Amino acid sequence: MTALFRRVQPSKKLRIAVRSIAQLLKISPNQIKRVESWAFVVFVHRLDRGGQFISYRRLEEWQNAIAHHIQTSPSLAELSQLKTSIHYDSRKFQKQYLPKTLDFLKQICLEKQEVLEIWESLNCIAS
Repeated sequence: MTALFRRVQPSKKLRIAVRSIAQLLKISPNQIKRVESWAFVVFVHRLDRGGQFISYRRLEEWQNAIAHHIQTSPSLAELSQLKTSIHYDSRKFQKQYLPKTLDFLKQICLEKQEVLEIWESLNCIAS
């Protein structure tokens, strides 16, 4: 389990939408009987195929949870630590990350970094 996975705690905190699983699997939501959030994966009971495991990292909810952590980072130091965790996690589990997810997270990080740099420079001026 990586630091990023411990931070997000997907099995406890993510609310997985059947719609997003269906979209990922390229099937109709009607073909999904039940979704179970396990400690490290999601188990999807399908009507057409039986069961199927899906990594949390492939879900839109995972991307949104990480984006939330980025956007709520209070300092450049914490953002840097989070970026390091994302980089390590995405390299270790690169098959589980979609390229568009990594591009999205990089963009959010850059935007937040710009905001924090401005904020911290204003704090230095005020001191």
